[in-house]
Amino acid sequence: MTTPSPKSPTRRPEAPAQPSTYRPEHQRDVVNRLKRIEGQVRGLIEMVEAGRGCEDVAQQMAAARKAMDKAFYRMMACSVMDAVTESNSEINTFREVERSTRILEKYA
Repeated sequence: MTTPSPKSPTRRPEAPAQPSTYRPEHQRDVVNRLKRIEGQVRGLIEMVEAGRGCEDVAQQMAAARKAMDKAFYRMMACSVMDAVTESNSEINTFREVERSTRILEKYA
């Protein structure tokens, strides 16, 4: 005698996510920004090792920090765009935008 298999919960089919055309562009932009920052940090190391003045080093550190902030915000913009374009309902869109907002609040 065979025992009946347990019923799996019924799920509503989700609408397929729209392909992101902007995402690869955002990724390239963020990677390019990070590579520039990497170069800035290397330059900072060279400045410190060469004994450059504190004010010069501080100015370049501030520039690198600002560049990192811009890269972060650009990456977060991608997160929000994903939430808006890939969601299959208003409730999910709201939840994902709220999630992105919490990330901004936590790390910005």
